[in-house]
Amino acid sequence: MKKAGISHLSLLCLILISLLFVSCQSQVPEQAQAIKGFKAFDAKAKEILSQMTLDEKIGQMTQPEQDKVLGNAGDMQKYFIGSVLSGGDSDPTKDNSLIEWTNLYDRVQEEALKTRLMIPALYGIDAVHGHSNVLGAVMFPHNIALGCTRDPELVERIGRITAKEMRATGIHWTFAPAVTVPQDIRWGRTYEGFSEDPEIVKVLGKAMVMGLQGTDLSDPLSVVACAKHYAGDGGTEATKAPRPGFPGGDIVRMWLDQGDTKVDEATLRRIHLPGYITAIEAGVGTIMPSYSTWNGERCSGSKRLLTEILKEELGFDGFLISDYNAIRQINPMNIKESIMISINAGMDMAMEPGGYREFFDTLKTLVEEGSVPVARIDDAVTRILRVKLAMGLMDESKTHKADRALHNEFGSPEHRAVAREAVRKSVVLLKNDNKMLPLSKTGARIHVAGKNADNIGNQCGGWTIRWQGQTGDVTPGGTTVLSAVKQAVSKETEVTYSLDGTGAEGAAFGIAVVGEEPYAEGVGDKEDLSLDAQDIATINNLKNAGIPVVVIVISGRPMIVNDILPQADAIVAAFLPGTEGQGITDVLFGDFNPTGKLSFSWPRSNAELPMNINMPKEKYNPLFPIGFGLSYN
Repeated sequence: MKKAGISHLSLLCLILISLLFVSCQSQVPEQAQAIKGFKAFDAKAKEILSQMTLDEKIGQMTQPEQDKVLGNAGDMQKYFIGSVLSGGDSDPTKDNSLIEWTNLYDRVQEEALKTRLMIPALYGIDAVHGHSNVLGAVMFPHNIALGCTRDPELVERIGRITAKEMRATGIHWTFAPAVTVPQDIRWGRTYEGFSEDPEIVKVLGKAMVMGLQGTDLSDPLSVVACAKHYAGDGGTEATKAPRPGFPGGDIVRMWLDQGDTKVDEATLRRIHLPGYITAIEAGVGTIMPSYSTWNGERCSGSKRLLTEILKEELGFDGFLISDYNAIRQINPMNIKESIMISINAGMDMAMEPGGYREFFDTLKTLVEEGSVPVARIDDAVTRILRVKLAMGLMDESKTHKADRALHNEFGSPEHRAVAREAVRKSVVLLKNDNKMLPLSKTGARIHVAGKNADNIGNQCGGWTIRWQGQTGDVTPGGTTVLSAVKQAVSKETEVTYSLDGTGAEGAAFGIAVVGEEPYAEGVGDKEDLSLDAQDIATINNLKNAGIPVVVIVISGRPMIVNDILPQADAIVAAFLPGTEGQGITDVLFGDFNPTGKLSFSWPRSNAELPMNINMPKEKYNPLFPIGFGLSYN
């Protein structure tokens, strides 16, 4: 076949357009600085800095877990603590209620304001799909599902609601969004990524930052965002080894979490950096370096990554916060050396949950002996103060207590309606033989089955009330798939249920809701992504009843579904939809046309893993490619 030619004039135009595109890309630091303007607060930050002792400066760089520091009376003042966090399971003493979280925030600020300079504390938390540590909060779909919407406007609205529910408790800093680009879905944090495609990640990551932070960080309904985990955490290679400290960690198994990303800098920039560039454009206030290594060097200790690329080249002028005890991993046998390497590389604040005293004393010694320059300390504290000033935290006219009037809208129907919209826009129709879907609402009987059919905890996944998530009635509010089916159908239609799919004989059709149970980082690394025997038996039982079967897969990543493909008349990927199961039935029963498109490639078998669109084209042979999604039209 003859190839189409191209004129010299057209070629010249393409070259000029390319040069203009490159020129625009080179303007990123200036654009980012113009948008966020943290340096506009430098004069006031330096004025405060000039009043600070070395101890007070190091205190601003130290972030302990709230329960650890509050449990040691007087430590907030003794160590001049400038920030606290609630890690995955660091909750209020009494319970996880809205009131108790609000009381905890107010107590933290009360203690912080007892320090000499009365600098309020930053309070950080993992609000990664809504204010997900708090009972009754709206739990939005995890990022893997939001990636299927391809809808930045929706993602921005989700960020705004998350910020508002956070501020109802007073908390004003979330360790989100993850702008990771997972390349191997066996990784247990896959669902925290919007996509394996950096183009999707950079658009939706920017939208989430804009939603969380709003147009003005001093707005009492805005929170500070944190792009994570910088850089390349989604590109680690699988290794097999024991890993003490995690369930099953004393046996040899596959690990991807906190591993090594073995790529050259060009590949790192092409795949793993775009989300950070757009987050900076959106004015992100903080960035969290990754536990993982890049070609053997800890990201938390890489001056190339933290200072040369991120701060100098990309113009990031917020501050860097280390991950949970991550600095100690640089050299586990020498904490002093680890701290020296990380701070000198550009780390500004250290997340030291229980070891905050040791960090404080060690960093002070390093400064006094000249191993860490005072200028590096001053730069770090200036960056932290910039963000606090931008947030209005240093405004003496403002109260530092939570606005409890916001409790009235916490978990509200209006917020849940947006989550429901996100669910229906994120579900992906993978198979629809003989136009099985949409389903009729007026059948005589519908039989629903499966371990994920009536389980709000399984719907929400990890990072929901507990760090690893929890199966069962983990939070009040929301709707399971079973409840949603009952609400969707006519009053004359009977809805029956069994866990294993038995008892379906005589029903018009069956709905099997299968997939994964909750997990988070580390624990979720898994070599075999096949549906388990329980799920396959459930589907077989429905099919043996002689009825059509719809399968809904609730999971943190694509699953191997070859064993059930012949049995399923329709298959819907719902990923981790959160609390609003009605978004699924909105699509099942035809109130809305399915519009979701896969944000990750769906493999045919475990043997094909890892599989992604960045691999050589001759090796890319998925069951369903990224971007796949059927509709009713």
